[in-house]
Amino acid sequence: MKAVLIGIALSLSAGHVSLDPYPKNPDIDAVNYAFELTLSDATDEIRGLATIDVRFLRDGISRLRLDLIGGGTNGGGMTVSDVSVGGGSTYWTHEADVLLIDLAAPSSAGDRHTFAVRYRGVPATGLIIGDNKYGDRTFFSDNWPNKARNWLPTIDHPSDKATSEFIVRAPDHYQVISNGRLVEETDLADGNRLTHWKQSVPIATWLYAVGVARFAVQHVDDHRGVPIQTWVYEQDRDAGFYDFATPTKQAMDFYADRIGPYSYEKLANVQSNSVGGGMEAATAIFYGDESVTGERSVRWRNVVIHEIAHQWFGNAVTEYDWDDVWLSEGFATYFTLLFIEHQYGRDEFVEGLKSSRDRVRTFMAENPRYRIIHDDLRDMAQVTTGGGTYQKGSWVLHMLRGIVGDEAFWAGIRAYYAEFQDQNATTADFLRHMEIASGMDLSDFFDQWLYRGGSLEVRGTWRYDASAGLVQIDLQQTQEGGELFAMPIQIGVSYEGESGRHLEVVRLRERASRFTIRVDREPTDVVLDPDTWVLMDGGLERRRD
Repeated sequence: MKAVLIGIALSLSAGHVSLDPYPKNPDIDAVNYAFELTLSDATDEIRGLATIDVRFLRDGISRLRLDLIGGGTNGGGMTVSDVSVGGGSTYWTHEADVLLIDLAAPSSAGDRHTFAVRYRGVPATGLIIGDNKYGDRTFFSDNWPNKARNWLPTIDHPSDKATSEFIVRAPDHYQVISNGRLVEETDLADGNRLTHWKQSVPIATWLYAVGVARFAVQHVDDHRGVPIQTWVYEQDRDAGFYDFATPTKQAMDFYADRIGPYSYEKLANVQSNSVGGGMEAATAIFYGDESVTGERSVRWRNVVIHEIAHQWFGNAVTEYDWDDVWLSEGFATYFTLLFIEHQYGRDEFVEGLKSSRDRVRTFMAENPRYRIIHDDLRDMAQVTTGGGTYQKGSWVLHMLRGIVGDEAFWAGIRAYYAEFQDQNATTADFLRHMEIASGMDLSDFFDQWLYRGGSLEVRGTWRYDASAGLVQIDLQQTQEGGELFAMPIQIGVSYEGESGRHLEVVRLRERASRFTIRVDREPTDVVLDPDTWVLMDGGLERRRD
């Protein structure tokens, strides 16, 4: 595709800083978490020992702050019984859902200390313990967006990624799935099974996964040496193996070819009862109870594609801050459509775009000032919205692709991924790479679509002037409010007896604008945005006068 929508001018802000209110400390880096968990059929109480390797990046730090929901919160919570640093006792407090641990002496830059936290309790959420749709007892995590702290002592924020291990003791009729590579699976003399998974690539805490159930497990295929697995309830073996056999490998190949290499040691599609749709936990994606149909439904196929896209965006490249969550959800939504375009054709891609546009329209009608990039977001229930973060975020990427063209778009995507793979990124980082790849100043575009609310509505008329050999087009921005959009928009001109359209690009800036297109005969139709590149409500009507 050529750069069909080119050259938007800049006039707005030079930059934005959005930081959610989490008490970040960039001078403390959690390197690795090792969680030893004991689960039981006799009680919902879990017993845990968390061993945490922490690097201190500057002098003078005297304590470590961890998130851990305390006992009595929402009918559950964790009680800490012992904390040590480097094997020695230390002073600690656990109040207001925060665990504060003192160091024996203030840190020196580069110090590493190992903290051990022993605790127990019934998780209020985060680890869902209960019956699946078949009435079988299961244990499944659901950490999105900040619920890991309900059962794991962590720095529970996407800005601090770490490697991790889960060593789970559970009754031996269960199998256990988690992040990364299986290190050990041993049946113990006491009727329990010990299962040890190790995640060797750093990830955010919301991506930590534990699933404990009676599973049927299949090795499906490999992606360039990376095993692809299916884990479904034993009763759903045949239907689940059938459903999840595709399109995982095809999607992984597409994303690896277009974006960059897959980061992790496996990819498992896992049926669970902790989520309704899908949850992109790194290397072990969870799908709801009803995800297995035996029919390879398009709905669940698209959920699979979306969660696989997250392994690149959200998981490997993670937003530094919750205010930038569109770098995860908007990206996964658009890259789902890009794979659909590649695998199933342009028509299905455009159908998906139009469906997303309808959701954005509905959402913006109810939330006209909603901004994709939040400002110091405090209500974690509002971290994501369907029409706002997912669909509008995906449309921002689509419009960006139309403005800069395919070549620059993919070059910018690859460079952005290469720099921030297995790290954290911001919208400013993404903007920088897209400007380098395209040679354009895109700050106006980013500002109006990401940092502002409102929506674009365009109404217009066209008339044919035979004597002048011109089509005259009058366009008006009709959205409420004073803020206008600056956008290039395609005009498609059709002629009798010809397939396809002649395309012109006009640049919308003012409330009302007039454009002329030279033609050599009377058009049969003139269409606004014929190839579906701009997120707007609008259309053209012919005027005869």
